[in-house]
Amino acid sequence: MKDVRLTHIGGPTVLIEVHGWRLLTDPTFDAPGRRYDFGWGTSSRKLTGPAITAAELGPIDAVLLTHDHHADNLDDAGRALLPTAGTVITTASGARRLGNARGLTPWDTTRLDEPGRPSIEITATPCRHGPPLSRPVTGDVIGFALRWDGQDHGALWISGDTVLYDGVREVAGRVEVDLALLHLGGVRFPITGPLRYTMTAADAVNLCRQLRPRTVVPVHYEGWQHFHQGRAAVEQAFAAAPDVGALARWLPLGPGTDPC
Repeated sequence: MKDVRLTHIGGPTVLIEVHGWRLLTDPTFDAPGRRYDFGWGTSSRKLTGPAITAAELGPIDAVLLTHDHHADNLDDAGRALLPTAGTVITTASGARRLGNARGLTPWDTTRLDEPGRPSIEITATPCRHGPPLSRPVTGDVIGFALRWDGQDHGALWISGDTVLYDGVREVAGRVEVDLALLHLGGVRFPITGPLRYTMTAADAVNLCRQLRPRTVVPVHYEGWQHFHQGRAAVEQAFAAAPDVGALARWLPLGPGTDPC
C-alpha cells in the first residue's frame, strides 16, 4: 500500500504512519510475566514484552481500539497512554466505559481531519469474538476500514479479534481491501476446550479467498499464552494455498517497514 509505514510492536499493537498521521492499534505495552483475568474463568499470561516502549513511541494522533475489556488488546500501560492520544475510537460500549472516546457500532463511520493532511475515513466492521451466542460473554469488538484520498487499490482493513463468520465475510462484499491486518492466533482457553475466539490460519486463508486483498499482514499471533497458532502454523497454511499464499507479508517486531 502506497505511502504506508507499519511498525509491529507486539500482539495486536501496530503503529500505522500515513501522510503525516500516526495511528496506533490496540495498545499493549506491559512487561511480560503477569497473568491477566479475562472473565468467566479464563485467564492468560503475557509471555513477551513490546518491541518499543510507550515512552519511545512518540505522539499518537488516534488510537484504533478494537475493544477495551481484554488485556491482550488494552493492558495497563496501554490504558495509561490513551489520554495522550488525540482521539480514541472504539466500540460504543467501550466508549461509555472509557469516556472521552468516539464509540462506533458496525458500519458506523467517523473521520479524522487535520489541516495539511488528507482526511481519513474510518468505518467500523463487524466482529464476533467467539462462537455463536458468545457476545454477552466476550463483549463487543469491532474492526476498522481506513480510507483516504489517493488509495489506488482499496482500504486498509484491521480485522479485530474475531472468528470467521458471516459478519466478517460481509466485509468482502462491502469494502475493497488493499492491505489487511488480520488478528489470528486461534485463541482458546482450557476451560472452554476446543472453542475458538479468534481466527485460525485456515480461517485466514478462507477469508482471503473471498476478500482478495493485495497484501495480508498477520498480527495477534504471538506473545500470549492463549495464542495457540503462531507464525509457523500461519506460514504452513498459506504455503498450502497457492491461490492466496503469496499475499502474506510478515513484519519484524520493531522498526517500521513499508508493507508494499
